[in-house]
Amino acid sequence: QVQLLESGGGSVQAGGSLRLSCARSGYSNFMGWFRQPPGKEREGVACIYAGDGTTNYADSVRGRFTISRDNAKNTLYLQMNNLKPEDTAIYYCAVLSFRNSCSRVDPRGVNAWGQGTQVTVSS
Repeated sequence: QVQLLESGGGSVQAGGSLRLSCARSGYSNFMGWFRQPPGKEREGVACIYAGDGTTNYADSVRGRFTISRDNAKNTLYLQMNNLKPEDTAIYYCAVLSFRNSCSRVDPRGVNAWGQGTQVTVSS
């Protein structure tokens, strides 16, 4: 069973940057980041396919966030730049089952979740 542990969350002012990390046990082809803003449903942020490095992003973060993975260290990253107050959420690392779920960054395709890390962006 895959285990995921996120770190790197915190509080930052608008325009600032944070980098999230997710240490995982085992290997997974499709891994992604999701978030749940206060009072809202969980939504996709970004996903990466280990096979060819293909990445997919939600429109709201494209150009500001970058997902990457270091397979040697079994770690997934999310570099977040130019943060906005609407990026405030609990961020979750996840393993997905299928390529189409990763392409759509669809939370319904997740089969393992981390415990989450809080990101707060103030204006």
